Amino acid sequence: MDVIEKIDRFVNAVPVVLFMKGDRRFPQCGFSGKAIQMLEACGVEFETVNVLADDEVRQGIKAYSSWPTIPQLYVGGEFVGGSDIMQALYESGELQELLESVKG
Repeated sequence: MDVIEKIDRFVNAVPVVLFMKGDRRFPQCGFSGKAIQMLEACGVEFETVNVLADDEVRQGIKAYSSWPTIPQLYVGGEFVGGSDIMQALYESGELQELLESVKG
């Protein structure tokens, strides 16, 4: 199985996943840290994938989404966006609504 297939299976198996630099306890960039803060403020359960731990995943996620930057948020198997898009959605209340829609 190639990295794109692995990413696809994970994205579709986990309701909310953030591909980021570092992990939720120790983000390795400001944008990833901001993304974590927003998700935690929404009170949703989510998984993270540290792209710095695996260069194949780091490059693969960019190809998978056709999006050049990290972090990347997926909700219900769908690509939501990066930190700036998350911020805009959070400020409008749309991120909270989206996350509510996948709560089990």
